[in-house]
Amino acid sequence: MVFMPNIFLPRFLSESPDPHALEPDPPLRAAGPVGVLLVNLGTPDQPSAGAIKRYLGEFLSDSRVIELPQWLWQIILRGVILNLRPRKLAPRYKEIWLEQGSPLLVYSQAQGRALQEVLRGGGDNVRVEVGMRYGNPSISDALGRLRSQGCERIVVLPMYPQYAASTTATAVDAVAASAARMRNQPELRFIKRYNTDPTYIDALARKVRQFWADHGKPQRLLLSFHGLPRTTVEQGDPYHRDCMETVQALRQRLGDDADRVHVSFQSRFGAQRWLEPYTEPTLKEWAAQGITDVDVMCPGFLADCLETLEEIQMQCRDAFLASGGKQFRYIPCLNDDAFWAEGLAALVRRNISGWES
Repeated sequence: MVFMPNIFLPRFLSESPDPHALEPDPPLRAAGPVGVLLVNLGTPDQPSAGAIKRYLGEFLSDSRVIELPQWLWQIILRGVILNLRPRKLAPRYKEIWLEQGSPLLVYSQAQGRALQEVLRGGGDNVRVEVGMRYGNPSISDALGRLRSQGCERIVVLPMYPQYAASTTATAVDAVAASAARMRNQPELRFIKRYNTDPTYIDALARKVRQFWADHGKPQRLLLSFHGLPRTTVEQGDPYHRDCMETVQALRQRLGDDADRVHVSFQSRFGAQRWLEPYTEPTLKEWAAQGITDVDVMCPGFLADCLETLEEIQMQCRDAFLASGGKQFRYIPCLNDDAFWAEGLAALVRRNISGWES
């Protein structure tokens, strides 16, 4: 028989257990801060063809964004689109670029800072970080910063009020994939949508009323949402329904001005049919009908970006005026609006219920 010292044996083999003895409970750990991860789409690092190419390469390689067989799509993307599109987009990005950087990143980070200040001012033990689904700062880096601050519980808030697989779902995918690489994973909660949340609708209505108080009311207010191929809705995506619920809620909040509110969808490309009516053709048709004074707002975007500042504020304005319109005004996104920061904090507080201690 081989002699084995007790030092090499498990405790339950080397000692006779006392059935009346219990191991002491480990000391309770103080609850750490709750993390809030704001996720937006993303942006090139610079308004240059090279930076745009890197960004588009990541963005357009997401199978939730382009629902084609990847082997076929990558041939088109790498062989054609990434060799032509970045050079065309570079001047457009330069037109809207801010001194501090990309508008989408600048305003997303401003919302993050404002949210942090409101929550801390209310005594909430919360840490806020911003991550981009594509580009920088990445979701992985943002999660890492929250974990380094002791956040064992993290609520993920995609900056898309209306749910779509190509926006919200892919953000969830990326967060889950990043967490899957961690040895000590945090507890996660995801906010799926807030398209009719009173805090969001109130912020939109207040933005509209303030704009009209300063500039007067238009004949029509067009709510322009990012478009999607109709096939996505036919396959079960709730995005169109979410958008229309937002429109209805905002109409109710605007009361007597509800009849001014109309809806359209922008950013269509390719030959297939997308959600209708399309924004630019709608504006041209209105001008031809004698509608001379319009305001346009993009409720699906919490932060201004290329699609709102260049496509809507510039391209659609020019198309409307060239078709006979007289006055086109763009109502900015919520951006760094202080009232929205309070609403965003209320939304977060409801979703971290039970995590505060």
